[in-house]
Amino acid sequence: MSRSKRYEENLSKVDRLQDYDLSEALGILKSTTHAKFDENVDLAINLGVDPRHADQVIRGTVSLPHGTGKEVKVLVFAKGEKVTEAEEAGADYVGSDDYVQKIQGGWTDIDVIIATPDMMGVVGKLGRILGPRGLMPNPKSGTVTMDVASAIKEVKAGKIEFRVEKNGLIHTGIGKLSFEAIQLSENAQTVVDALIKLKPASVKGTYLKKVTLSSTMGPGLKIDKASLIHSSR
Repeated sequence: MSRSKRYEENLSKVDRLQDYDLSEALGILKSTTHAKFDENVDLAINLGVDPRHADQVIRGTVSLPHGTGKEVKVLVFAKGEKVTEAEEAGADYVGSDDYVQKIQGGWTDIDVIIATPDMMGVVGKLGRILGPRGLMPNPKSGTVTMDVASAIKEVKAGKIEFRVEKNGLIHTGIGKLSFEAIQLSENAQTVVDALIKLKPASVKGTYLKKVTLSSTMGPGLKIDKASLIHSSR
């Protein structure tokens, strides 16, 4: 596979065998030749868990202190007075059966779906479509709630949901390359702190196996796990 000249130039600045301090890695990312758009900064964390065991399915939410840098489109399934509450709180779309039909027709131009508990019977019809896309509302993530106003404000402000994949990988965005390095660092540390708190008692070996930082057009940089774990305590 051929790589672009920009990619090769960026790769030349990275030692693929070195574990970088988080602040050093962020400096390298911000110094590489960037695309003409504001790149995403992503964190990939390999956990020493086996998601085939129910107690090792790592899942949760965390509010990034500096947000994600992206506009989050929110759909709320609600009725009655909750419709007005959702609209006033900044929901992009609010409805019921009309949005069921729209989604069944192929529309999924949304980032988060919130639903009141009484609407889950309606939303449940969309499980096969929303489930694989990570869009199904869930009480554990705070997206099935009667307090739709708070839920909307939280996701708009930077609350993200994460879930371990079958290979033990957690992958999440932590902001944009235009963010200040300290903002990206604090967002990344917030994610790591949340994962450490969720470590299952049944995991006896290495929990944080590998942490990689990357931008949309840049190569991945391995992060020194020890410094992350120490600073999270």
